[in-house]
Amino acid sequence: MLSITPLLEKKHRTPLYIQLYSYIRSGIEGGTLPAGEALPSIRQLAQHLGISKNTVESAYGQLVAEGYLQNRERAGYLILPLEQPHTPAPLRSKLSRKLAGRQEGPSPAILYDFHYGDIAFDRFPHSTWKTCVTEALAADHAKVLGYGERLGHPGLREEIAEYVYQSRGVICDADQIIISAGTQHLMSVLVQLLQLHREKIAMEEPGYSGVKSVLRNLGCSLIPVEVESDGIDLSSLGAAKDARLVYVTPSHQFPLGMVMPIQKRYRLLQWAAEHDSYILEDDYDSEFRYSSEPIPALKALDSHDRVIYMGTFSKSFLPSARLSYAILPYSLLDACSQRLSFISPSVSPLIQEAIWLFMKRRHFARHLRRMRRIYQSRHKALTDAIREVFGDKCGIIGDSSGMHLLLDMKGRQASELIPLAERFGCRVYPPEKHWNNPLDCPASYMMLGFGGLDERQLQEGVRQLGRAWLQDIVI
Repeated sequence: MLSITPLLEKKHRTPLYIQLYSYIRSGIEGGTLPAGEALPSIRQLAQHLGISKNTVESAYGQLVAEGYLQNRERAGYLILPLEQPHTPAPLRSKLSRKLAGRQEGPSPAILYDFHYGDIAFDRFPHSTWKTCVTEALAADHAKVLGYGERLGHPGLREEIAEYVYQSRGVICDADQIIISAGTQHLMSVLVQLLQLHREKIAMEEPGYSGVKSVLRNLGCSLIPVEVESDGIDLSSLGAAKDARLVYVTPSHQFPLGMVMPIQKRYRLLQWAAEHDSYILEDDYDSEFRYSSEPIPALKALDSHDRVIYMGTFSKSFLPSARLSYAILPYSLLDACSQRLSFISPSVSPLIQEAIWLFMKRRHFARHLRRMRRIYQSRHKALTDAIREVFGDKCGIIGDSSGMHLLLDMKGRQASELIPLAERFGCRVYPPEKHWNNPLDCPASYMMLGFGGLDERQLQEGVRQLGRAWLQDIVI
């Protein structure tokens, strides 16, 4: 009878029975648990690992159902031979696919997950936020427990108007602001308000895949416009002269990270005025800059009333708040107001009330100042470690602002490097999905987010990447 001692993390989000199941399945597929051998009984293994018999029984039961084990009377659980060393990916069970997906959280073996979009949850002011949520619950029930205002919480829109003026130089009225549940939902609302179904929309190439998918799903025709070293190529916009809208990320192009200079911003605004088009400015992470002062938002320079400004609280506050907002041009307010009456509010009035309290009491301003310092420190720790470990063997792209950067591992392939990184406890991501044709993404590019890892984790994570990718050196 085999003896097995997997490392089970009882405080991990992944259930214990799935951790045990994964350990045994990997051992069978890898040959360390040979066919024909008997596993410990449910009672023996439960006692050995200090877990419940139900946990072991659930793991064994799943392995029996998938054909890895056979439960023979008086013989216990025997390991069955595999026809193939590894089950092909399309034939994997639902549970196997679930384990492979990120929704269950990083596997126990992944210690350093460079996932873009994670924030510094460890530095979030939980107690202050809890107080605001509790006070919001005590507010007028008709206001916080109902459907809410069509445009969004009036006080919160006032606070957002003040915030964008102070931080981005944008002058607007609260009545120009609409609040929605995240960037992608906000995009779908804007398509409805602006009646963009089946219309042509110009978009940076590469560009944020989440917005592309929404626009395509709603029947829009996307016109890709290549980006240059300083943002969207204005000369290529000639092919998009009949586009109703052009989508840009001028303050931190996604995913390449360049910043559009102010001269080009004025030229883009002039193009929109001349072609009777609108500009959708996605200012998704402009709060965090590391090498210069921020350039005014396009909306702040807009004397032709052609810019629709879009911001989010997912990076500066909490992703779970699901709160994004758009500032509409005055010329669109009447038409959008009428159409908005047919669209139900998407953000909980309770959450809006709590965020309003958080902002009104200046907690948000203090939180943002703190997070700027934290992310600047994490950004420095990451870039310093990359330069120390890799030297001239890789390039860093788009590291002047935001919460991610791209690595260019010169002469290497992401498809080769990503599995190597996982063997050393690191998870990195290819940015290819943000290109219309993924094959156009340079094969040596990888995206590293750094918001969710502290300085020590970032430094050690990069050292582990060095061990994985530069195996001819000792780090």
